[in-house]
Amino acid sequence: MQLIELIENPERAGGAARGVTVNALTADSRLVKPGTLFAALKGSTVDGTAFIPDAIAAGASAILTYEGARADAPASVPIIESVDPRRDFALMAARFYDAQPETIAAVTGTAGKTSVADFTRQIWAHAGLNAASLGTLGVVTATGADYGALTTPDPVALHERLAGLAGAGISHLAMEASSHGIDQRRLDGVRLKAAGFTNIGRDHLDYHGTFEAYFAAKLRLFDTLLPETGIAVLDADRAESARVAETVRIRGIDVFSVGRTGRDLRLLTLSPDGFRQVLELDIAGKRFKAALPLAGTFQVSNALVAAGMTIVCGLEAVKAIAALETLKGAKGRLEFAGKTAKDGLVFIDYSHKPDALEAALKALRPFVKNRLLVVFGAGGDRDPGKRPLMGAVAAKEADRVVVTDDNPRSEEPALIRKAILEAVPDAIEIGDRAEAIAVAVAETGPGDVLLVAGKGHETGQIIGDEVKPFSDHEAVAAAIAQTGAH
Repeated sequence: MQLIELIENPERAGGAARGVTVNALTADSRLVKPGTLFAALKGSTVDGTAFIPDAIAAGASAILTYEGARADAPASVPIIESVDPRRDFALMAARFYDAQPETIAAVTGTAGKTSVADFTRQIWAHAGLNAASLGTLGVVTATGADYGALTTPDPVALHERLAGLAGAGISHLAMEASSHGIDQRRLDGVRLKAAGFTNIGRDHLDYHGTFEAYFAAKLRLFDTLLPETGIAVLDADRAESARVAETVRIRGIDVFSVGRTGRDLRLLTLSPDGFRQVLELDIAGKRFKAALPLAGTFQVSNALVAAGMTIVCGLEAVKAIAALETLKGAKGRLEFAGKTAKDGLVFIDYSHKPDALEAALKALRPFVKNRLLVVFGAGGDRDPGKRPLMGAVAAKEADRVVVTDDNPRSEEPALIRKAILEAVPDAIEIGDRAEAIAVAVAETGPGDVLLVAGKGHETGQIIGDEVKPFSDHEAVAAAIAQTGAH
């Protein structure tokens, strides 16, 4: 592809841009080959301009960097300066790969992104559409999952993946939009038809610094990335949704609201039926009934946001509501993991922040006849302020608490546990996660419900700079087997 086809304003590169061919894009100088456009970006610890000489030596055909950067290059290698090089890099990746699924909806929020994206995919698939979801669980299609490490991949990998999905016949895609991904411009260039918002709570303050900056990153999905032809889908029962609604209305973008106070998809009644929840809904004056096969009011919210996103993207409401009765929970999201020999119930959930842990425990409380137990920890090198908050949630909502390690990363695990235990001093402390799970499972008896929280679908535990194989699913299964359950 010609460089001038990738640049929004070709004159920025001067006459040198004409005739320059770009065969690949990368922000990693080690991946530069002849004909590659190298994006010299500023990272949290490294300035990419330091690697421009290496990129040129490796054959880079053009350099993208920030305005005012000190960059020397031969006259034959154009340097494009930008006030927002990360955004320009993402837009270049979108032009380079070009193809995307025809209908794309993205969802953001502190909790529920994975479930909403997966539910949206399931609803579309139930209606006979070729659908996929992309996020924490990787790429999921009707044929299976391809596990991915980031909620939102880097722009080159993302747009390459979008083109691949389009080429494979995927017409509908639901995406998770993380605050990191939005802030780092990884979603720029994605052609959205809808954007969903679930909720907002304390998270990622180690990266964003303040809650306001964190919320602002989420809002960028609505004030910048969602086109004016798109539609925002919001849970009206969340007070913070009012700010999102105002953000899009200023731009003249329509809002589709769901929930008990929703205008477009209103929840009239909610009746528990075992682990199902029977919903009575109103859409444009028409009443519908659906038995949602999931526990927890937060899953009702997730399901309605997902249904709303499919409806605004063109699916008939009757088909969207019918699909709610077939939904399966995403892996590691309040997932039933088995029954102990003493008839206790064990669930696994990804909740690793205060609001999510509270929601999961409250969702399980109606099914508890005796005690509600929880095993959880907190990640290292992340917002330390949430650790005592999680301990306080566990102390309030659970009857028995076991504090263990999550992903301690470079921090001393005992200090992380200590911070949690300050708010729940009567908890059991067992650093080894497998042992903690085994002890809690063995103690889970008749009428008890145990929640193993924090890691959900993950298959590794980060200790130091090493990722050691570990799965809550495998640890729970082994612990249940030890109790003699079949």
